[in-house]
Amino acid sequence: LQRVDEQEAVQKRTFTKWINSHLAKRVPPLVVTDLFEDIKDGVMLLALLEVLSGQKLPCEQGKKLRRIHWVANIGTALNFLEGRKSAYRGSPIKLVNINSTDIVDGRPSIVLGLVWTIILYFQIEELTSSLPALQALSSSTSSLNSSTSSTETTSPPVKKKPLPPVQGGARKALLRWVQQIATKHLGIEVKDFGPSWRTGVAFFAVILALRPNVVDMERVWRRSNRENLQEAFSLAETELGIPQLLDPEDVDVDKPDEKSIMTYVAQFLKHHPDRQHSDSEGFPSNFAREQRKSLREMKMWLDQLERDATQAQETEGNLTQQYQLFKSLRVQLEMRRKQVEGALHSTQKDGMLTVDQALVKQAWERVSNRLLDWHLQLDRALPAPLGMVGVWLHQAEGALRQEITVQQAHDETANTVHRALEQHKVSIKAEVTD
Repeated sequence: LQRVDEQEAVQKRTFTKWINSHLAKRVPPLVVTDLFEDIKDGVMLLALLEVLSGQKLPCEQGKKLRRIHWVANIGTALNFLEGRKSAYRGSPIKLVNINSTDIVDGRPSIVLGLVWTIILYFQIEELTSSLPALQALSSSTSSLNSSTSSTETTSPPVKKKPLPPVQGGARKALLRWVQQIATKHLGIEVKDFGPSWRTGVAFFAVILALRPNVVDMERVWRRSNRENLQEAFSLAETELGIPQLLDPEDVDVDKPDEKSIMTYVAQFLKHHPDRQHSDSEGFPSNFAREQRKSLREMKMWLDQLERDATQAQETEGNLTQQYQLFKSLRVQLEMRRKQVEGALHSTQKDGMLTVDQALVKQAWERVSNRLLDWHLQLDRALPAPLGMVGVWLHQAEGALRQEITVQQAHDETANTVHRALEQHKVSIKAEVTD
């Protein structure tokens, strides 16, 4: 129950800011202060739909409005929505478990379900359906997961009707857009609209894809979640004019609200440089520049780590201090492993790496070998017999790596390993005997 209350509170804040960002365009502008109260008479709701649709809607107005007028206004809004057609399927919008009296009563779950439906159809669906490379996803889903259902609604519970598949399609299209233009090629894994966004890095990846010169990813990797989130929202507003719909403290939690994050992320779609003229892969025209910049930053970081490792290896200190230095640098390298592996995924038709990718690969191998040599040096310095065991383990690892390639057949590989290990056993026995 507490989780539901927290989720409703986050959605209320996000949806209110989203509504106000549109009502600010109205003449005269309107402002919603308490969503559940201000929506009851239907005046704000009809004003929002007018701004979004560009159509004039009949509305009962005045200070002496009674409940019957409120119900009429809400009914006008719901009928208007149900008369609209889905941009994905061409069929009418379905409002599941949403009725006028529940909105007039200000029932939180119903109000939020209605606003989410409006956001989904008037923003997320319309914007994603205009990306040609993503249109194939529009009919790819026939069922939805719970995070995208439009109405977590009534109490007592009622038998729910099947939900329209368009929501799953729009969600998948938005997620794929993020992955294709922003995160995949930086080695950042974004598989949902929840925990994947907690660190703030994914938001910066999207901004970087649209405005390559305003993001310093090196600083992003070093900052805390809250600092990243605040900076990303501020940067998106100043550079792209995107309202700050989210609060950092609402995103930096174990399970951020997916609908709120989708509402915010969808705003970036309006700034896709080639939204109407995407190529077959859905990449923006400046993708190559973004990728080169990211790869060069990655290489600079790896080069610096190699210099730090060299300097640390030469620094005097006892063995414990040396191990601590080694461990800290090794952890830094491992934290970037997925990012580097993602960046080395070839996007060329022939499957070859670009020059920048090849340079990153070389830099990664250099720093990896540097740390491997240092590790061996530290293990050799251990007091007997640990030092000898450490050396033996390193040699065994080398033997396992030697001459074993993907192309070799299983039997040949097994024989290679067996011969290498047998030879190693003979040499280690000789050392012990001596």
